This record gives sequence, C-alpha cells and structure tokens, in this order.
Amino acid sequence: MDILKFITAGSVDDGKSTLIGRLLYDSDSILADQLEALHSSNRKNDDGSIDLAILTDGLKAEREQGITIDVAYKYFQTDKRKFIIADTPGHIQYTRNMVTGASNANLAIILIDARKGVIEQTIRHSFLVALLGIQQVVVCINKMDMVDYSEEVYNNILKDYNTLAGKVGLENVHPIPVSALKGDNIVNNSLNMSWYKGESLLHFLETVDVSVDNSTEHARFPVQWVIRPQTDELHDYRGYAGRVSSGSFKVNDKVTVLPSGFTSTITKIELLDKEPEEAVAGMSVTVHLKDEIDISRGDLLVNSSYQPEVSQLIEADLCWMDTRALDTTHTYFIQHNSKVTRCKIQETLYKVNINTLEKEYNEDFKLNDIGRIIIKTADPLAFDKYQDNKANGGAIIIDSRTNVTVGALMLRSVAD
Repeated sequence: MDILKFITAGSVDDGKSTLIGRLLYDSDSILADQLEALHSSNRKNDDGSIDLAILTDGLKAEREQGITIDVAYKYFQTDKRKFIIADTPGHIQYTRNMVTGASNANLAIILIDARKGVIEQTIRHSFLVALLGIQQVVVCINKMDMVDYSEEVYNNILKDYNTLAGKVGLENVHPIPVSALKGDNIVNNSLNMSWYKGESLLHFLETVDVSVDNSTEHARFPVQWVIRPQTDELHDYRGYAGRVSSGSFKVNDKVTVLPSGFTSTITKIELLDKEPEEAVAGMSVTVHLKDEIDISRGDLLVNSSYQPEVSQLIEADLCWMDTRALDTTHTYFIQHNSKVTRCKIQETLYKVNINTLEKEYNEDFKLNDIGRIIIKTADPLAFDKYQDNKANGGAIIIDSRTNVTVGALMLRSVAD
C-alpha cells in the first residue's frame, strides 16, 4: 500500500484544521480515546456541533487562539492508501513552518473561503507550492454552505484561481467545492451541490497518481558511510552504504562518482541479508563496485549516462528561517544530502514579495523572506535543478556559530 503525503494551506479561518478533522471523523479514522475527548470538549461551533479542528490544534496556544501555529502531522489510512497530513500555518509569520511541512509533500490542498475568494494569502501559498515543486494541487473552495452552495460563486472563484495558477506556474489543479463544517464533498459527495459532477476529496486523494519515478535518468545515491571491516573473515570487503534518493540502480549498471568523476560498475547490491538485482528510491542499501576507487561520505553515485551539474557557484531560491538576518560576510555551512561544506552567500539577487509576487532589490533577507541568491561553496556539489529532481535539488544552510538550520534552498543552476 503506497503513502500519500499532503499539506493543507490557506488563510486564517479558512477551515484547514476543520477540513482535516472532518476527513478523519467521517472516514472513521479517529481512535476511541480521541473520539471520547472530542465529544467531551467544551469547544463547540456556533451551531452547537463539535469543533473538529481540535483534532489538529495540538499546541496550547493554538487551542486558545483557534489558529494553527506549528505544523501538525496526522496519520490515517483507508483500504486503498495510507496518508500523512501536514496541517501548516496560514499566518505570514509562520512561512518557514509551511515550507518545512511542504518539503516532502506529494500534494497540496489549498483552501479558499467561498465568501472571500482569492486573497493575498492564496497568492502567497500558491507561489510557495509552485516554488517547492509540488506537482498535484487540490483547490478546496470551502464554506460553500455560507454562500447557499452557489455554483456561480464557485465558478467565479475558480476563474480567478486559474488565472493565478497560470501566473505562478501550477499545472495540475483540481478544484472541489466543499463545506468542511457540514461535510459536503469531503468523504461523500454532497446532495446540496448536484451541479458538481466531480469526485469527493477523499476519493480524489485515494486515487491520484503519486507514483515515484524509478527511471535511471535521475538515479542518485548519496554515500553515507564507507564500510571496510578489515577483518580476517571480510578482509577485502568494501561497501558503500546509503539511501537511494531518486531513480534506480541495477547490478552491472555503469556509475560515476561525483564530484571526482571516477567511473565503475555495480557488482552487488545488499539489503540486509538479501542481494536484490535493483535498488529503487527510498531503499537503504550497500553498493559494491568493481573497482577500488577513492569514495568518501558525501560523494554521490549516479548513472553514468545521466549526470547532474557539478559546481562551486550555485544559483538558488532561498527561504530564510532565522530571526537573525542573513549576513553576506559570514561563512555558513551548506548541507546537500550527506555532504556538508562551508559556503558564503556571494550575492543576493532579489527578494520576492509573496503577497504580490513582485521582486524587491537591495533588501536584506530576514525571517520568512524568500528570494534568489548566488552561493559560493568551499567544495563542489553535484546537484540537479530542484524543479527537475527535488531529492537531489534541495539543501539547507546551517549557521556555523550555532549549528542551527537557518535557510532552505531550492537549487536552480550554475550561476553564469
């Protein structure tokens, strides 16, 4: 059974937590003790019904304010698929939290209040989803019960959103009119919107294609450990342990080690006590090569026919996550897969006003700012463009003074 990881995003009070609560409640995915606590809670909706947002508002401050602050993860499954949900904050001051929750998502649900339509935060969240390379987007136009389930209202909002999607570069957009409060089109199709002929939200989530690309084109294997027991029993044993980040490798495949450029052939793949003929994305294995070549932690094994870029000068999109502003005079660490090296921000090209999508120049990068920079690294990195291969196109910046992650990077290209 495969796993779908998705995030929810929307403006404050658009109903993200309620939608997830309704999804869990109506699909019978709540444990008995959670259900008991839910029914005994004093937090109710205006109509006296249970406030399902309690299921995801885990922090005390969230329960008191009725908002989402942290990224709340929930897990459930149906007969068809397992799900991991990241309920991400809608407030602008928690942009870094949304980026964190979205980094590994296959799909995004963007909520729009049917009474308000497309607003600035809708623009911001759609831009972030596009920037993070999330391929599937569900637009839930929520609170349809408050606009008398009007098809005209739905169509007008959809028209506005399609314009926005084209502007930010979202392609696979799937609109669904819903009422998270009443349960319309969440698990079951609504009787109140007979004009809507599409699927319910849960049915779409169960059937959407999120298959992983296991082609050799993006075969990437970051080496995490070189295994050399050097015992009498295993005197000549030399294996390279790690996790296949993308694509697939097979025995007899010709591979190149980057950044050195040495080439060899895979002679054996080990997975615990088995020796599979193929290792695909997500598998943690030990790889053996025909030749004894110099390989260390942080090196990258790739299919020799499909190699990524290798450079010390890299252009990237940056989401700054620290309360201390970015300092172009300071030396940071950059971690790309298992490779860690020093780096400096050589140039800040621009920031993006993520409410208007306008570029701002000559501005400092502060908490939650997003924009484009050029990085100079001490050692060369072997990377793909983020939009082509997220698994090998993302990196983080670490403050060398505190060892705290201060930035998320979406690598783009070798800077000219």
